[in-house]
Order: sequence, then C-alpha cells, then structure tokens
Amino acid sequence: MIDSFRHKGLRQQLVEDIREKGIKDENILKSIGKIPRHLFLDSSFLEYAYQDKPFPIGFGQTISQPYTVAFQTELLQVKKGEKVLEIGTGSGYQACILLELGAKVFSVERHKKLYQKAKTLLPTLGYRPKLFYGDGNKGLPAFAPFDKILITAAAPEIPQELLRQLNPGGILVAPIGNLELQQMISIQKISSDKFNKQKHGSFRFVPLLEDKAND
Repeated sequence: MIDSFRHKGLRQQLVEDIREKGIKDENILKSIGKIPRHLFLDSSFLEYAYQDKPFPIGFGQTISQPYTVAFQTELLQVKKGEKVLEIGTGSGYQACILLELGAKVFSVERHKKLYQKAKTLLPTLGYRPKLFYGDGNKGLPAFAPFDKILITAAAPEIPQELLRQLNPGGILVAPIGNLELQQMISIQKISSDKFNKQKHGSFRFVPLLEDKAND
C-alpha cells in the first residue's frame, strides 16, 4: 500500500482540476486530496488514477469520475454525524469520501466480489463504513431512517422504498434516466407525501439492476 509523494502531488493537481470545474465545497476537495484513489484501481490503471475520468473495476462496473463523485456529494450537503445510505458501494471510494465528511455510512453492493473486495480493502486504509451485500433497491429498512441517500448507478426511476427510508428534511441524490444518459436529480423530502425535486444536468452511469444481487 504505497502512497508516494508523486501520488500526493497528482492528487492535488486533481483537486485543482475539479475546483476549476466548479466544485466549491472545500471539505469535499480536501477529502479527494487525502484519499489515495490509485489504491482502489487495478494495477494496470495506476498511471491513470489521478486523471478526472472513470475507470473499470470489474463486473461491468466503474469507479466514477472524481468530478462526478464530488458533484453528487456536494448536492447531498452532508453534515457531520448524519446517517448516509449509499446504493452501490463499487470500489468503496465514494464511501470513503462520505466518511471523511464525518458521515455514518451504510453502503449496499449487489456484486458479491466487489462487496468482498471493499470489505477487505477499506479497513486497511483506515475506513470502516457498514457494508452490506444485497439489492440496493430495497435499501436497508432495519437501519432506516437515513438523513441522506446517494444512488451511484443509473435508475429509470427512484425506488419508492428508498424515499420511505429518507428522513423528513433529508436529501436523496441519484442519476435517473435510460441506459444511455441520465439526469442528476436531487430530492428533498418535505413530508411523507411531499417532495421537492431538482435537476442538475446530464451524466452517464452504469445501470442499477433490479430485484437481485449478483455473485
């Protein structure tokens, strides 16, 4: 687990790149500057770890572009001590960003091998979110309600079960749309049957599969 001066320098360049693209939350930028993204990638991609691009992590999944991670996280408006549900653990990188912001992170992954990999890797880096293997569409009712919910895969619509698990006043952020292009959506829950929805531009994510977890 090497994190060299070169890696740290490349991270700071990445931070400046993301700042120039419009990310203003300094706590998010500090988190990206701290977390060694290269350790979340396969060795063949190490030289590309600090480019602002997504990269494959296996099983048809990707580690999101750092700007996209920062953009979603900024929309979430995370405050220290909040319970955050993440749908789609993937590499675990986003969960670490949330932990750096002081959130209590609960993360669900449907690919068993990705879940196992994150469960092994993250503690070695000093991060300990509560990780679960299962269908993210169902959320985690046993641990609800949550202050914030983040969906990190494309969905045709917001799963109603997740809205039920969101605290009044809470925010859900998700890319919603077809497989080719999604609209980033933020939803604030006003009451059990009232929501404030906003759109924040187009993105591309891998799909959120329904009703099953994959090995």
